[in-house]
Amino acid sequence: MKKFKGEFGYQLLTPIMRLLFHIYYHPTIIHKDYIPKEGPILIVGNHKHIYDQCLTILATKRAIHYMAKKEYFEGKMAWFFKFVGCICVNRNGNDETAKNYAIDILNHKGAIGLFPEGTRNKTEELLLPFKFGTVAMAKKTNATIIPFGISGDYKFKNKNLTIRYGKPFKVGNMTLEEANQKLFHEVESLILTNLKES
Repeated sequence: MKKFKGEFGYQLLTPIMRLLFHIYYHPTIIHKDYIPKEGPILIVGNHKHIYDQCLTILATKRAIHYMAKKEYFEGKMAWFFKFVGCICVNRNGNDETAKNYAIDILNHKGAIGLFPEGTRNKTEELLLPFKFGTVAMAKKTNATIIPFGISGDYKFKNKNLTIRYGKPFKVGNMTLEEANQKLFHEVESLILTNLKES
């Protein structure tokens, strides 16, 4: 399988991140077995905190190329986002370069992580409206979508931080509108289940 930028750095740093994250936050990870060990996948869910991507990193040993806003590549932590293979996205327009790079990864049976809300949700709403990037890429590459829902707080050992994965699905013959609606409801249901069981 073709190797992409950052995969070596990802494999080098993530074991350390997993250990530190488990010790500090004690997150609960539910149904990580839903993440396929091979084949093109899009791992997507709600976005409440900058560390959300770390919860997926804990759940699989696959190298996940997360799509991240370009501002992250301009600050003090820019080296980290580049080193672990994140994809720089310019949110001021339709970033075809980032999209095409992600599609290339999927076409080579890789893993992409992204947040369909497009930004962190700082509102009182459970979810922001989903953008169509996930389902469009999944349909174009026949990639499998693995939804997740995150709930709880990123606080030291408070033990209520939870990520729950839903059953994988493909867009198939669904329209983009139907697939996006399905994805939204899947993520919504996962979050609500977390809250109900907490």
